[in-house]
Amino acid sequence: MPDDPLKTLSRSKVAMLIDGDNAQAALLPQMLVEAGRHGQVTVRRIYGDWTTNSMNSWKEILNFHAFQPIQQFRYTIGKNATDSAMIIDAMDILHSGVVDGFCLVSSDSDYTRLATRIRETGIFVMGIGEKKTPKAFVNACDVFVYTENLIAAKKPAPPEKTHKGGAKKKEEPDPLPLLTQAFEMAVQQDGWAALSNMGNALYQLDPAFDPRSYGHKQLSKMLMKFKDRFEIRLQEIDGSTLFHVKLKE
Repeated sequence: MPDDPLKTLSRSKVAMLIDGDNAQAALLPQMLVEAGRHGQVTVRRIYGDWTTNSMNSWKEILNFHAFQPIQQFRYTIGKNATDSAMIIDAMDILHSGVVDGFCLVSSDSDYTRLATRIRETGIFVMGIGEKKTPKAFVNACDVFVYTENLIAAKKPAPPEKTHKGGAKKKEEPDPLPLLTQAFEMAVQQDGWAALSNMGNALYQLDPAFDPRSYGHKQLSKMLMKFKDRFEIRLQEIDGSTLFHVKLKE
C-alpha cells in the first residue's frame, strides 16, 4: 500500500520463501509485489514435492518470475513435506547475513516459531497467507498480508451465500477502536501524529491490519472515512505530501 510505514526497508534485500503446498500459484505476481514493497526480493524459492501433480501450477510460472524450485519428497502420505526444508533454509539464509528481511508465504502455523526466531534477531519478517492462518503465526510477523485482499485487488469476489440463498457480505470488525489506540501510541506533545508513525503502531497492534480489508487502498483514505473522529492535515515538503492526524475532542 502506498502509505507504507516501512519505507525504510525500500532498499533492503528480502528472501521470499513459499510453501508450495500452502499457497496459491495464481497469486504469485501479486505476492511478489507485496514482498517488493519492503525491499528487493533477491532470494526466491518455492518448496514442495515437484514429482507430484499438485505442483504443476507452480511449474508454469516459476521460471518467468525467477524462482528456484526446492525439491522435498513426501515421506508420509498426507503430510506437508516442505516445513522442515523451508525452515532449515531460512535459518541458513538468516545466519548468512545476505538479506535484511524475510517473506514467508504459507497459511501453516508450523512457521510460527520460525517467524518469531527471525524477529528475535532484529530482522524484518512478513507473512502472506489466507485468513484461516492461525493468529499465532500472524502475530509472529511484523506484517501479514491476507491473500483474500490480493484476490480482491485482482477481481471482485462473488458475494457469500447464506443458507437461505441470500447474499451475505462478511464484514470486518469496527476498526475505530484499533485506529484510536494506534493514534494514542503515535501522538506527539502537540496533539498530532504523523500518519507513518500511526501506521507503524497499527502494525504493532495487529500485523494483519490492511486498509484493503475495509475497502480502502491507503490508510489516509481510510481515515478520511472517520472525519468526525480524526482531523487530517496535509503538509507539502519538497514535493512530497505528509499526512498528520489529530483526534477530535
